[in-house]
Amino acid sequence: MNDLDDHPAPTGELALQTIAMPADTNASGDIFGGWLVSQMDLAGSIAAGRIAHGRVATVAIDRMSFLVPVKVGAVVSCYTEIVGVGRSSVQVQIEVWASHINDSDSNKVTEGTFVFVAIDDNGRTRMIKSGSGRSA
Repeated sequence: MNDLDDHPAPTGELALQTIAMPADTNASGDIFGGWLVSQMDLAGSIAAGRIAHGRVATVAIDRMSFLVPVKVGAVVSCYTEIVGVGRSSVQVQIEVWASHINDSDSNKVTEGTFVFVAIDDNGRTRMIKSGSGRSA
């Protein structure tokens, strides 16, 4: 974001983008929070999988907050930033931004910190190779 810009901008790397559809709404026409969490989990697993060089599983969601509702037809963009890498875990900060398909302005709708653990083919925790990212 430059100093002349009065609109906040997403932090991190675009990891996932989709459109909010009618099947994902509650009775008020807003997108379910659980659907947004699911999109965040997918985006976070992409980022964590790159660091872990393989399969990861979500083990925790921390500091989750919903800021504004998302409407049907919104373009939903998930941005990820690696905030920590441990012996077998990756901590990912995820922001979700939404905009109308014909509008260049987007609004931050939710954010949270997800923790993923690297797992092997048997579903057991495995170590992440050193040099794979920042330490926690």
